[in-house]
Amino acid sequence: MCGIVGYIGNQDAKAILIKGLEKLEYRGYDSSGIALLNERGTHVYKEQGRIAALSDVIDHQETAQVGIGHTRWATHGKPSRRNAHPHQSNSGRFTIVHNGVIENFEEIKQHDLSEVPFSSDTDTEVIVQLMEKLVQSGLAVEEAFGQLLLAIKGSYAVALVDNEDIHTIYVGKNKSPLLIGLGQDFHVIASDAMAMLQLTNQFVELMDEEMVILRQHSKMIKNLNGEVIQRRPFQVKLDASDIEKGLYPHYMLKEIDEQPFVIRKIVSKYQDGNGDLIIDPNIRDSVKEADRIYIIACGTSYHAGLVGKQLLEKIAEIPVETHIASEFLYNRPILSTNPLFIFISQSGETADSRGVLVAIKQLGYPSLTITNVPGSTLSREANFTLLTHAGPEIAVASTKAYTAQIAVLAILAFDCARAKGIQHDINPFHELSLAANAMEIMINKKEMMEENVWKYLNASRTCFFIGRSIDYYACLEGALKLKEISYIQAEGFAGGELKHGTIALIEEGTPVIALLTQSPIKGNIRSNVQEVLARGAHVCMISMEGMEEKNDQIVLPAIHEHLTPLVSVIPLQLIAYYAAVYRGCDVDKPRNLAKSVTVE
Repeated sequence: MCGIVGYIGNQDAKAILIKGLEKLEYRGYDSSGIALLNERGTHVYKEQGRIAALSDVIDHQETAQVGIGHTRWATHGKPSRRNAHPHQSNSGRFTIVHNGVIENFEEIKQHDLSEVPFSSDTDTEVIVQLMEKLVQSGLAVEEAFGQLLLAIKGSYAVALVDNEDIHTIYVGKNKSPLLIGLGQDFHVIASDAMAMLQLTNQFVELMDEEMVILRQHSKMIKNLNGEVIQRRPFQVKLDASDIEKGLYPHYMLKEIDEQPFVIRKIVSKYQDGNGDLIIDPNIRDSVKEADRIYIIACGTSYHAGLVGKQLLEKIAEIPVETHIASEFLYNRPILSTNPLFIFISQSGETADSRGVLVAIKQLGYPSLTITNVPGSTLSREANFTLLTHAGPEIAVASTKAYTAQIAVLAILAFDCARAKGIQHDINPFHELSLAANAMEIMINKKEMMEENVWKYLNASRTCFFIGRSIDYYACLEGALKLKEISYIQAEGFAGGELKHGTIALIEEGTPVIALLTQSPIKGNIRSNVQEVLARGAHVCMISMEGMEEKNDQIVLPAIHEHLTPLVSVIPLQLIAYYAAVYRGCDVDKPRNLAKSVTVE
């Protein structure tokens, strides 16, 4: 959600900023802009829509070696050129880009800037106008910037330039992620390292309530008390080519195809040379000591958490509750005596989940983050981290991150079971390898999925998914995929709930996708299918080998019943993908959605 880039060095900043913004498109945005700083002043270009539209309005003859850029996802003020970043102070001296939400912007506007005219509807403009007022009051720019960061409340990552000093970028951070990249004779700023990997893989992480004075050959990090902070850089071990589409038409299809490889990579990362599990003993002890686990997540990660609940309860015999982060944050349940909190987040920057983490840390409870991004906020601030090793996921609709999260949760469950002395005649790595093979088989049946989309969803505005037990959780994820990228109204239901209201929505031709991978409920789900067929539903039956019947449309290779969501989700992902393609939707960047939700 929103993205910041910045450059100060000896190269053409314009091209670097545009390329960096393109790398941040996956985060979701509705407008974009850049500001170039040179001896002739500050040159601001911004436009609603895609970065290609921004490129059309830029004066490509203008050169500069300093600049900042932004992709905006509207929070305050509708998407428009007027509300796009960068924003400038009234005199034009100061220019700013900002991610996050300023909670006290109305208060500042009324009490400190009541005489100042505003040219946008954003909370961001308050920041730059207040900066100008502080400098006009007699403060030096650096001191004013520190006072500014103390005055604003909420989440922010900001980069500010001053056209009276073209050799400096002022940076501040609180709650919203921001990195400083290091290079020979240059520095960069990025919300995500991927934006600047073409220039450097050396980055310094900024903490909350810190500011940076950034110049071509130097950087100074301070806290808001003025104390200088020394912090070693870290290396991002990621090849920039990993985030290219290659010959794929969409990132989402590429990432669906990568899932078997990701599962195999997870197996290699969590297995030693003797075939034993490799998990931090402190994590194992924390799980073993917990009387209840609370899984906190949002969206697709929440669906992975529901599967994780079943894995941990059935394999490790630990009671688990799974909660939507935004609900837990303001409607906390009664907690057990010795809880352990597990946070699941693809980006590790999810604002709602971080809010819960901050709250439970104040209560002294231990926490574990499962994420794809080492060094992310949730990873850094939790007691422990388990990485999903999925590689960069660019498409907004998560696919490989979801299956990677489930695989890591399965490994954790088996490790905890062993630590508790619970015997299972199951080799988790062998079973995960079999699951990866089964995933590959289903991925290679794309034509079948495409045919089913044409058959069932060609002219439909609605679709229902039904399943029971762990299949119900997979149905929730399948419905989410379909609705978020094809805009078809899709809902996942527990099969047994059909008679309690949902069946009233079934009419002639209603598409229903039914899922069956669990033998104990085979008869139940088949009965549910007959109920909707009797009311005219158009049913696509997805069953697992050994439970299939003659007319089932899709048959999945048989794998261990605990791991079936890894395979059953593949046809659901592909059905959603092809439905979006047929409907002419923007598959990788669906409307109104952001990849990393960094504000509540």
